[in-house]
Amino acid sequence: MLTTIRGFHQDTIGDWVAELSCDHNQHMRHNPPWLVREWVTSEAGRRSKLGAEIDCPLCDAIAMPPDAREYKRTSTFTADTLPEPLRGSHRLKTGTWGRIVVESGALEYHARGRVHRLAPGDVGLVEPEVPHHVAPLGEVRLHIEFWRVE
Repeated sequence: MLTTIRGFHQDTIGDWVAELSCDHNQHMRHNPPWLVREWVTSEAGRRSKLGAEIDCPLCDAIAMPPDAREYKRTSTFTADTLPEPLRGSHRLKTGTWGRIVVESGALEYHARGRVHRLAPGDVGLVEPEVPHHVAPLGEVRLHIEFWRVE
């Protein structure tokens, strides 16, 4: 998934690490001939990359633990009945995962600086402790499943 670079810091051995808008970090090494990123060796070069788009493999790798099990499910919500707290930024507690399941219509799911458009058949995976919110796109029907490792 694409994200943007919002800053840099050095790790414990002095390699540069990009701080991404999705809240992940990614090493940026200049190690020719395998990795050619001469820009990372100067302050001006790093500054020139602020706001640049970059692929985040960690976002693509988010997966619920394989031994997680559903323990609770909400009733079906519509655009009119979706609770206000779900429309504002909130987090799931430690160890709790969520699955936003769109039954009909469409919904925006905002997490880690990204907006995901969910339609029927799509599932929005919600990580523990990560701020997120949803926004209906017109008429929608959805429910939320809560999962944890027992």
